[in-house]
Amino acid sequence: MKYFTKEVKIAIVAIVGLVVLFLGMNFLKGIDLFSSESKYYISFKDISGLSSSCPIYADGYQVGVVRNIQYDYGQTKDIIVEASINKDMRIPKGSSAEIVSDLMGNVKVNLLLANNMRERINPGETIVGGINDGAMGQMKDLIPIVQKMLPKLDSILCSVNTLLQDPAIANSLHNVETVTGNLTTSTRQLNTLLGTLNRRVPGLLAKADNVMDNTEVITGKLAKVDVDGTMQKVNTTLQNVQEFTHQLNNNQGSLGLLMRDPNLYYDLNATVKSADSLLIDLKAHPKRYVHFSIFGKKDK
Repeated sequence: MKYFTKEVKIAIVAIVGLVVLFLGMNFLKGIDLFSSESKYYISFKDISGLSSSCPIYADGYQVGVVRNIQYDYGQTKDIIVEASINKDMRIPKGSSAEIVSDLMGNVKVNLLLANNMRERINPGETIVGGINDGAMGQMKDLIPIVQKMLPKLDSILCSVNTLLQDPAIANSLHNVETVTGNLTTSTRQLNTLLGTLNRRVPGLLAKADNVMDNTEVITGKLAKVDVDGTMQKVNTTLQNVQEFTHQLNNNQGSLGLLMRDPNLYYDLNATVKSADSLLIDLKAHPKRYVHFSIFGKKDK
């Protein structure tokens, strides 16, 4: 126990801490020191910011990481990237790799696997790589187009400013505001009218139902009326009226003579005058025509 002094214990703790730190740093980088991985090499003309510990994907699944980058300062050779890829990963012959950068600046390597099931790239061999600009590349392609559009956009904005400065536009907007206010008022009145109609419609419908019921009753009574018999009676009445009119127009009948013979008129007139004279005389001298006595004696 004399060998485990305080200094030895501190050294052991420091060594263990360094080992844990090393393992933790590699774990955070995605490097598993206890797994068996195969080493491949990828050649690039430009690595576009690729660095060690960048992930490597195949069909969207991470299959390895970048271990090391060998840059030729003489610029006579391509940049060689050392990649550690899972040993169970089978890379078909003819496959390639590409570097992809997103808008956030994250860089990764995608393996573009070929459709070759018979041959494969063995560990230690080199894979041809390239750069896929992705969204950033598309934006770069759009820059020349945008530059050509800028003068036109400037001209359009000048025209829009000139148009907006026209007083007629302000007047039109003011009129639109007035029209909108009128529409709001009209809508409110229409809602009030519809509310009134909604309250009155049930009563109107009830009255309409009563009218329909009365109409049905009247129609039923009319259906029971003997139209043929009624029309026959009307025809008989009209025939009697026609005969009466014929008798009035005929000189042979009493009514016809009464209406057409002037002598009969004069005789009737004379008779009426005589009756009138008689009544006058009767009123003036009643004793000449009526004799009345209490004792039965006639007054001569």
